[in-house]
Amino acid sequence: MAYHFHKDRKLYFEHQRQNCLNYVIPFVRKKYDIPAGGRVLEIGCGEGGVLQAFIDEGFEGVGVELSEGKFEQASENLEEAIKAGRASLSRKNIYDADFENELGKFDLVVLKDVIEHIHDQPKLMQEMHKLLKPNGHIFFGFPPWQMPFGGHQQIANNKLLSKLPFYHLLPYSIYKTILRAGGESQAIIDDLVEIKDTGISLERFERISKAANYEIANKTLFLINPIYKYKFGLEPREQLPLIGNIPWIRNYYTTCGFYLLKSK
Repeated sequence: MAYHFHKDRKLYFEHQRQNCLNYVIPFVRKKYDIPAGGRVLEIGCGEGGVLQAFIDEGFEGVGVELSEGKFEQASENLEEAIKAGRASLSRKNIYDADFENELGKFDLVVLKDVIEHIHDQPKLMQEMHKLLKPNGHIFFGFPPWQMPFGGHQQIANNKLLSKLPFYHLLPYSIYKTILRAGGESQAIIDDLVEIKDTGISLERFERISKAANYEIANKTLFLINPIYKYKFGLEPREQLPLIGNIPWIRNYYTTCGFYLLKSK
């Protein structure tokens, strides 16, 4: 069965909030002093835990979420902040022509565990320039595709398959056969195969960032993802420099990459 925190959305919200307060925001602040009361946009805000952390720190939070279920959960979780005028939510697609006019520009744009689900990643990178205020920055946090659970197989309902590393790297036909044999629903199989289509390596991320005219203001690779502290009780650990500096090999041993980008 899937790990319990993927089913308990309130618990998942709290994990995301604490992780953002203790790791994401300090990472951003190492290189970027977000203006007091600044505007923060989260693309793919899910249940709103990350956004709540920025609201807790005194920023205005704007969340975009296309999933109806997650949007409704975020609306419930952020109800107090929304009523106080400190948060707002939208189901608009950032590619919509009127997105910028309706929601404005931002001091910080956040994509936490999102880019690995996006099909046209270069287009997304180009599009975000228009969402930034002068000196605005973008935070990305994502698992490299080749890492043990880069296929997000932890969402599988089969207990063994949810804990089995690396098998998402097998050819499509074998991968789908294993998922079917494990009794996974077609919906879960479709989700996992889609992630196989969109999963991103550290090298690809850095390459498309450079091509889209961004520079890396801050970067940290993790051997142990900070969110694992809340999910599994494991203390976060940064990747060893020796491993982190070896292209491609590092993807297999890095469970998360944090990046802070700014327009050149």
